[in-house]
Amino acid sequence: MAEHEVASGPWQEPETTIYRGMACGGTGGELSAIDSKDGKVVRIRPIRYTDEYSMDELKDSLWSFTARGKTLKCPVKTAPPYQSLAYKKRIYSKNRVKYPLKRVDWEPGGDPDKINAENRGKSKFVRISWDEACDIIADEIKRVRKTYGENSVLAVGEDGHCQSKIIHMVGGNHINLLMRTGGFTREVRTPDSVEGFYWGAKFAWGAQVQAGLGMFDNGWNVIEDVTKNADMVIMQAGDLETTQNYASQWMSRVMRFWLDIGIKLVVVDPFCTYTSVCHDEITWIPLLPNTDVALDYGMMYVWLTEGLYDVNYVETHTYGFDKLKAYVLGEEDGIPKTPKWASEICGVEPWTIKALAREWGTKTTSILHYCGCHVRGPYSHEPGRTEVYKLALQGFGAPGVQQIHLFSYGGGKQAVRPTPYGPMMFSEMHAMQFYPADQTIPRTLVARSIQNGHSDWWGSPQIIFAMPDEQFEHNFYPIEEDEGGAKVHMLWSEKPCNQTCWNGGFEFQEAMRNKDLECVITNHPWLENDSLFADLVLPVTTPAEESDIVGSGMGDSIEVVAVQDAAIPPVGESLSDYEISLKIAERFDPELPKQMAEGRIEGEPAFGLTIEQQKKSEYERSPIVSEIGWEELKAKGFYVPKQDPYAKDYKPNARLFYEDPESFPVGTPSGKIEFYSDQLEENFPDDKERQPLAKWIVGGPESEGWTHDETLAGERAKKYPFLVNACTGRWRFHAQCDDITWHREIPTAKVVGKDGYLYEPCWISPEDAKKQGIADGDIVKVYNERGTVLCGAKVSERILPQSVMVNKGSRSDPIATEFDRGGNINLISPAGPISKHCYGFAVSGYLVDVQKVSDEEMAGWIKQYPEAFERAYDPASGSHYDGWVEGVE
Repeated sequence: MAEHEVASGPWQEPETTIYRGMACGGTGGELSAIDSKDGKVVRIRPIRYTDEYSMDELKDSLWSFTARGKTLKCPVKTAPPYQSLAYKKRIYSKNRVKYPLKRVDWEPGGDPDKINAENRGKSKFVRISWDEACDIIADEIKRVRKTYGENSVLAVGEDGHCQSKIIHMVGGNHINLLMRTGGFTREVRTPDSVEGFYWGAKFAWGAQVQAGLGMFDNGWNVIEDVTKNADMVIMQAGDLETTQNYASQWMSRVMRFWLDIGIKLVVVDPFCTYTSVCHDEITWIPLLPNTDVALDYGMMYVWLTEGLYDVNYVETHTYGFDKLKAYVLGEEDGIPKTPKWASEICGVEPWTIKALAREWGTKTTSILHYCGCHVRGPYSHEPGRTEVYKLALQGFGAPGVQQIHLFSYGGGKQAVRPTPYGPMMFSEMHAMQFYPADQTIPRTLVARSIQNGHSDWWGSPQIIFAMPDEQFEHNFYPIEEDEGGAKVHMLWSEKPCNQTCWNGGFEFQEAMRNKDLECVITNHPWLENDSLFADLVLPVTTPAEESDIVGSGMGDSIEVVAVQDAAIPPVGESLSDYEISLKIAERFDPELPKQMAEGRIEGEPAFGLTIEQQKKSEYERSPIVSEIGWEELKAKGFYVPKQDPYAKDYKPNARLFYEDPESFPVGTPSGKIEFYSDQLEENFPDDKERQPLAKWIVGGPESEGWTHDETLAGERAKKYPFLVNACTGRWRFHAQCDDITWHREIPTAKVVGKDGYLYEPCWISPEDAKKQGIADGDIVKVYNERGTVLCGAKVSERILPQSVMVNKGSRSDPIATEFDRGGNINLISPAGPISKHCYGFAVSGYLVDVQKVSDEEMAGWIKQYPEAFERAYDPASGSHYDGWVEGVE
């Protein structure tokens, strides 16, 4: 492969435009046009499909359907996420890594006196050459393997919320190299977006088709069915105006259409979401974070006592209803789950619970969310199951009774449009995420595995793809020595945001400082989060700098294909993750880069040596080869595939199960939706946290065997009296785009402190702010026994008393151990699992305290940690590169 092949492209012309899916979710997204001039991006904008095709050429590709006298059409103009439209500011961020960096007080070789592991996250970096970086990495891999065993190198980032790439796909290129040169330990993904469904709903209706995630969806015609048949859509802990930006702003148009045709939308959420704010007609019902189970059972009590459920469906389609009824009515434990009982837990007034239950029980109702926080908290398997219970009691699968979630709108067969096609969800050939490793560690257990030198968990080694019964497997790290077991002594991450997006961030920071980790490497375009704790940081290109071919993402209005050259030359000396892996491979074998590019391993297709050959190979293995030629596709820049002519015949979601449960059973042992799981009873009979029937779980002190004490009814609430709601932020995508200057100017994006620092907002109610002596704009500390993060107070009626809201994903700005200025709320989330047998993460709905930071307290910190507070900072974009690198050019 030619050196830096990506460094040639149309940007060599004075002005050029390429078409590119730029969504930060890693799956393309609705197309944007990237306009560049003299090798610089000047704007990123939506496009019209008619920019390259006539309406006659598009007639078999676009879709529409009519409901209640109005027609919903596929738009001709794209609606890219606003993060994508502002991505120019990300490309040219002050925090961009342009050259390979090495931590100033770290030296390779494993000498404890030269590693200085305790200084990770404190020490600065210095620029080195690519040759030096690649030599160090290759030598360290060889040394660590020879010293500690073949599997002593941990590859972090098999996938994740990455950039939209295919050939250059982040998350697995290092695996491509490591698997061809020896052994490695692989960090395997857990279902981070849908923990509650994975660990809970699977036992109610089986794994279904979404990679075993626990969400029920075949994708066909779901939105059309809801549009034509539903009277009401409930958004329980899901903010579509925010989270739809995974790939598109399309769902905003869908919700507007629903309101226009008379479908009622209700938001049930601790925060008055942007969905609630954007659409005046929407009803907002606030509840305390992570108390959805109580609300759900309060509604079920009304349904059961007033006969507002589908009796015939329950008799023919469900199992264990008698157990559910006994719990709801209090026959099991003597506590009827009345609206009054629920209200005392969730904060929703009893009459509101009754009104919602009665309206839900008398109207055709669907549930819509996008990875809401109720399935990401302690014991999140319980609301994951009660969501299924609610649907089952109302005849799930009937016209208009659906579960709409992140896979229900857009991308492949998961479609907003009524006629999904799904031609170009590419192979992600260089991600290598499905290739086996002898030894694995779940993403949620990386920190504890490093700190303790061992770990164990229940569930499939490749957790995200497990069927329900695989959750009963007991796994260990390290595995037996004769099977290749070895403790990890080197970490290489292509996804350096574990402390920002996953559980127990401060514990992860401490794990990075463990002296047993002799070498830590990250690949990343920006110097942030986990990269601050690395020994080597490798600069990575953004999608605008790469030649690639991409398909659509989840949430798009239509399937598209885009093939493009690089819009601009690489910034600095940055390379793609794919190019980096080839460059290091040369140190092992001069022929290895060629083998990696050509895909020479058993069962892998031949891709071709050059980027251009690989782009064509992806095209040739897709269904669109029969619709458009390669040269025409390149000339146009994108293609909108034809719709499936038979898609109107496909029944949505669980319709077949609804119509004939005997012939089309769900994936449970009984073939029915199970209120009560015999599997859980048989395999974990003593588990009081995840019982055969979902329940409201309070938890308690660890000494009593509970995983969590994170409710207002527990002992810890006496010290930490607020439940924090920590969902995805509107002005970034998870940990991405927090440095976009245009966004940071928006008052709800950051709070300007009196010291000029732009703090992450901590939303607090006027009632609680008054009690705590907090005024709007004050600097506050949000803390618990796990550590402290600083935020800026946002006093508002948009948050319920006894709770606060801090969006996850704000970049870390470490001041000291367990002390962060950047507002990274995941740093103080529980490091443990959602419950003892369920090693998912609990990153919302946990306890904190919030106190105003006095001038004296701030002055004391500045005196105690002068270097941290004097670190280079730009209010427009935040902390950045200059504060972490010596001899900045």
